[in-house]
Amino acid sequence: QVQLVESGGGLVQAGGSLRLSCAASGRTFSTHNMGWFRQAPGKEREFVAAISWSGSSLYYADSAKGRFTISKDNVKNTVYLQMNSLKPEDTAVYYCAAGSTDWSTRIYIYGYPYWGQGTQVTVSS
Repeated sequence: QVQLVESGGGLVQAGGSLRLSCAASGRTFSTHNMGWFRQAPGKEREFVAAISWSGSSLYYADSAKGRFTISKDNVKNTVYLQMNSLKPEDTAVYYCAAGSTDWSTRIYIYGYPYWGQGTQVTVSS
């Protein structure tokens, strides 16, 4: 069992930055692929970024490439999402998720059995 708690969301102006954190509990944190997803009002939850259990592989949605960076600290059991050059369309609830070691499922919601409660990110224009 893995429990996830996100933090770091808030209100920021367009062009600004935020760093989201996801603190995980459970001994198996280092053996899970980790992902960030987001859900805007009236829209489906969508993939943002993923990092493999070893930290050696990263993957980003096109909307996140060049602006967002995912990283993890296995000592602190924490995953981060550094978001730069934020746009109003990045406004959403951001969710941290823990998956299996199957990297092929990294962009799919079904690939992540464990989810945090979400943190709101609002980008004003």
